[in-house]
Amino acid sequence: MQNNMTSIIGLKSNVFLAPMAGITDRPFRKAVAATGTANLYSEMVAVNAINRKNAKTYRIADVREEPYPVIVQLVGSDPLLFAEAAKLAADLGAYSIDINMGCPVKKIVANDSGAALMKDLTRASKIIESTVRATSLKVSVKFRKGWDNALINAPQFAKMCEDSGASFVTVHGRTRAQGYSGAADWDIIRQVKETVKIPVIGNGDVTSPEIARKMLQYTLADAVMIGRGALGNPWLPGQIHNFLNYGTQPAKILPETVLNILLQHLKDMVDYYGETMGVSISRKHICWYSKNFRDAKRFRELYTKIYDYATAVEAIRNFFSTQGYGVDL
Repeated sequence: MQNNMTSIIGLKSNVFLAPMAGITDRPFRKAVAATGTANLYSEMVAVNAINRKNAKTYRIADVREEPYPVIVQLVGSDPLLFAEAAKLAADLGAYSIDINMGCPVKKIVANDSGAALMKDLTRASKIIESTVRATSLKVSVKFRKGWDNALINAPQFAKMCEDSGASFVTVHGRTRAQGYSGAADWDIIRQVKETVKIPVIGNGDVTSPEIARKMLQYTLADAVMIGRGALGNPWLPGQIHNFLNYGTQPAKILPETVLNILLQHLKDMVDYYGETMGVSISRKHICWYSKNFRDAKRFRELYTKIYDYATAVEAIRNFFSTQGYGVDL
């Protein structure tokens, strides 16, 4: 294990589950934690909404009941609102605070938030400094390679983050203009690592334990972050942790294992959101969990027409009963 990261922020792993809006909610974090060791983030929390005590946003930020550390990610553009939001997040159980300066979504950057801050280092610095002053928690920043090919400034941006008081940074090896297309640039992650003394997390195109190791070896980053690779694979971060730290080869994930994890995940979604919303939200997860199985398309089409928990459970069990390999129903 590369101890620079874990010793500085006190977490148990050099593997991080990326904060993903609409995905890394409490039920998904529970699924990841139940299947292995990794560091967990909340969905992004809008600083203006949490300061208004918006019920939905407040609930996203409230991690007090979770038995593992959760890094709460904040997004916005006003340094003063960040300070107040950081205090609220601390009261709501955040282990540390992450500042989103990499989100490429149009409605986020239109408000001078997310990746738009890569074009305004002065404002970005004020946000970090304000957040650091407001709380005793560690503060980190997640950003991208740059805005577009004409503005690739991740190393300079990382140095600004360090100078402004950030304890560590995460670099996604794509520009805002790329979104999630094309290949992630690991060279820029290495350049960031060579530029700053604080720990660096590498993010982009890590979908297996072997690829995670290659990223760390190539970039010299202190830790690795898993994003879309964990969709339908909540066990992946734990597999990567065990492979990087103990050399453990991942065991084959059998259909009955997927079935059990999925049913628990569904139950947790229903418990957390209520039956109607929980089943509705589960549809996207069903697509991801079933993607490598036989007749998945037909199953997904069937599942979109389901609105109650009992029918959802029955449909899932019936689907996995056709997959063979000794599924225990």
